[in-house]
Amino acid sequence: MSRTLKAAALLLLVASCGGNYSAPRNLDDACALSRERPRYARAMAATERKWGVPVHVQMATIHQESKFVGDARTPFRYALGVIPMGRISSAYGYSQALDGTWAEYQQETGRSGARRDRIEDATDFMGWYMDKAEKGLGIPKTDARNQYLAYHEGRTGYARRSYEAKPWLVAVAGRVAARAERYRAQLATCRR
Repeated sequence: MSRTLKAAALLLLVASCGGNYSAPRNLDDACALSRERPRYARAMAATERKWGVPVHVQMATIHQESKFVGDARTPFRYALGVIPMGRISSAYGYSQALDGTWAEYQQETGRSGARRDRIEDATDFMGWYMDKAEKGLGIPKTDARNQYLAYHEGRTGYARRSYEAKPWLVAVAGRVAARAERYRAQLATCRR
């Protein structure tokens, strides 16, 4: 076997081991998204069964947080506009979970091997988090708007109503709720 052919085979093997972190093609159609990425649909259905968080609420939150990109990260901060000073936060993965919150999830659920860039783990995290928001703050799991506000601000921030000083965030939460409703209606038709 020639060196070039060996190198090409090795490159293909290494490339096939990596995760598919690209976004699905059609983020506006829940049915198309589920058909393109059936693994996502299975993960969200499992989270709905386990935690009671509807698939459409999960989908809308993941869309807002990462646009379904598994290795999504926050942008870098720059000093003087050019010197990189690290990322804005430790948020990572489909759910954009912060390091500390992810560690809390892993400890409480006993899922020490869970990864933020794995859809099954990211949706389970989201279910765990939204379950805590319902139990601690009284936010129904079907309330995409307020669940998103609690998700973004943290449960303590939500309880202090920190979002009221952020009109941009309230507008984003409204868009998440509208997308969740659109996804709900679409999922009702494609499940037939």
